[in-house]
Amino acid sequence: MRIGVDVGGTKIEAIALGSNDVVMCRLRVPTPRGDYPATVEAIAGVVRSIEWETGQRGTVGVGMPGSISPTTGRIKGSNSVWMTGHAFRDDLEAALGRPVRCANDANCLAASEAHDGAAAGASVVFAAVLGTGCGGGVAIAGVVHEGGNRTAGEWGHTILPMRHGDELHRKPCFCGRAGCIETFLAGPEFESDYLAASGVRRPAAEVAALAAAGDTIADAVSRTYEDRLARALGQVVSLLDPDVIVLGGGMSNISRLYETVPPLLARHTFGGECHTPVRPAQHGDSSGVRGAARLWPA
Repeated sequence: MRIGVDVGGTKIEAIALGSNDVVMCRLRVPTPRGDYPATVEAIAGVVRSIEWETGQRGTVGVGMPGSISPTTGRIKGSNSVWMTGHAFRDDLEAALGRPVRCANDANCLAASEAHDGAAAGASVVFAAVLGTGCGGGVAIAGVVHEGGNRTAGEWGHTILPMRHGDELHRKPCFCGRAGCIETFLAGPEFESDYLAASGVRRPAAEVAALAAAGDTIADAVSRTYEDRLARALGQVVSLLDPDVIVLGGGMSNISRLYETVPPLLARHTFGGECHTPVRPAQHGDSSGVRGAARLWPA
């Protein structure tokens, strides 16, 4: 069997895929935020638990925030900042006593959806993860594309196009730069924008529900978010022109994004037209973990 692990900012999820990609077992545990050794042990623990449940030993693939430097072998660019700078793959291999394959979590999402999800059969797929952080991933012919620097698809740390007004004074990103897409489109940023407009902090799903019910403040905040998302995806279309754009992460569950964002893309795409479909991940927030499992061949 193939075991996939998705390491998120708030949860660690693992699944086991058997023959014909049947899910044999699934397990979720909280992420030990701020504690690197505990994070490694939590990942090793869910793998051991799955193997105990199934009575089988499996290969292990991990989707993680950031990437592993081809120069140092250590994690770089992780918004789970306690993981940055550590020899994560080596430490996990030592804990499990076997080889482990790792890739960026958004790349795993792209490959998963290209294989049997919302972009099944598409040649070039771009996946945007709109969750605790904000990332992007690329799959070409169903295979994760990382690039020589292991930074392909790091869309969340490109600059939001056509910033204006208060956008020019956004707080710095955790990466140390200003203007990163992550500081505008991550779920917590959407919630902070609503707080600034209303004086009340609400979960993103609740803000979306208020907007759907006609609340004017929630609707205005949502429209601003949708315009920013269209600007950010428009530059992806101009650069990569993917066959399909897939959205994952908690914000991807807001259904109105798929009605409002596609018509906005053309005004932010070179040439003034865009017919690229924007779809929710078919496998939801469990899609990335399926792509992680498939880092190993069947």
